[in-house]
Amino acid sequence: MEFVANFISAINSLMWGVPMLVMILGVGVYLTVGLKLMPIVKLGTGFKLLWSGRIPEKEKNVKGEISPFNALMTSLSATIGTGNIAGVATAIFLGGPGALFWMWCTALVGMATKYAEAVCAVQYRETDEEGNHVGGPMYYIKNGLSSKWTWLGTAFAIFGSVAGFGIGNTVQANSVAAAVSSSFGIPPIVSGLVMMILVGMVLVGGIKRIADVAGKLVPLMAAFYIASGLLVLGMNFSEIPAAFSLIISSAFTPVAAQGGFAGAAVWAAIRFGVARGVFSNEAGLGSAPIAHAAAQTQNPVAQGLVAMLGTFIDTLVVCSITGLAIIVSGAWSTGETGAALTSVAFSSALPGLGNYLVAIALSIFAFTTILGWSFYSEKCVQYLFGVKAIVPFRVLWIVAVPIGATSSLEFIWLLADTLNAMMAIPNLIALLLLSPVVFKLTKEYFSRQDKDKDYADKS
Repeated sequence: MEFVANFISAINSLMWGVPMLVMILGVGVYLTVGLKLMPIVKLGTGFKLLWSGRIPEKEKNVKGEISPFNALMTSLSATIGTGNIAGVATAIFLGGPGALFWMWCTALVGMATKYAEAVCAVQYRETDEEGNHVGGPMYYIKNGLSSKWTWLGTAFAIFGSVAGFGIGNTVQANSVAAAVSSSFGIPPIVSGLVMMILVGMVLVGGIKRIADVAGKLVPLMAAFYIASGLLVLGMNFSEIPAAFSLIISSAFTPVAAQGGFAGAAVWAAIRFGVARGVFSNEAGLGSAPIAHAAAQTQNPVAQGLVAMLGTFIDTLVVCSITGLAIIVSGAWSTGETGAALTSVAFSSALPGLGNYLVAIALSIFAFTTILGWSFYSEKCVQYLFGVKAIVPFRVLWIVAVPIGATSSLEFIWLLADTLNAMMAIPNLIALLLLSPVVFKLTKEYFSRQDKDKDYADKS
């Protein structure tokens, strides 16, 4: 086992080196500039489309299985998880407060990346033999690029099908088991078995049931967690300006050791900020477009505008709440890490209650992540082996939950972090090659919008 861990660690260091960070941020910057800052400028338009897309379309000519709103909630169910609670804390523990600044940068350019992913997913989606719409990187690579790139789509499907068992299953189950055990004294195997039963009950219904559960649970739990975080910030209101100053200064200068914090170089802030940012919002990984491909929409750009909100909500809202709570409370220098660090931050402001709030939020977020990622990995497996592989895959996915709950957290984090990068490579290459299509569709969409507006004004 030690040899395997060392081998994966070596790959992890290679995958998350300078080339990968440059590629993730570089593609995001390129798309942001190519779109003329549209994802930032049109943020309000995205929220309007999200609100209007709450109710499923009943028109026969509207393709897709789930509403645009539920498509986003499904993708958010997969992204709002341990990365927002334990991942942010880990980034600050390893890279210092400056890591949060680099998470923000990753999210700002990641909005353009997530937008482009969803546009391509809807533009190049297919209908499978059961009549359901399927899409994602493997399909827009196959249908959008020449046949010589087909192997890249296959590579993504392989990485995605395996990565899901790390980032979307065992990591989540392990984090829930640890949080529930420390807060409520429930043995990991018990919480693992309970999660296994609940996941199995939802997976039987496929994407429609997953989307339905996500559409109800995600908004409710996000609001609950944000409200709790704002309460912590409110009780430390006077420390907020100093916290922002520390975050910005630490992003560009080394942080000295203090309290239980071992100190961190600027490179550590960048590396762990970007890595945990990507782990949290998944912009560039190619996972979210798999859910958006099933949305009921006639226009790829409209769904892209909804999709980009996932990165904004996940990182610039939820992760910021976690990070700021950790910093303003002073918990970041205690030497704690992971979900325990977030619990210390919340408990300092809400004694006797904070640790329970974090445990409950983490458990439900992680549960919905397991559901969302089950769909992602299922579609990757379906791409490789056809619909006949769906049932065997679901059985394996359900069985993996209690296994993950009782496994080593360090090894699972390492494996998931490595598989993140391996998924990103084929997807980012495809986005670069298909960027002219994204730019063209975007320009045409907003040109039509402007013409319709002018016509309405004249009439």
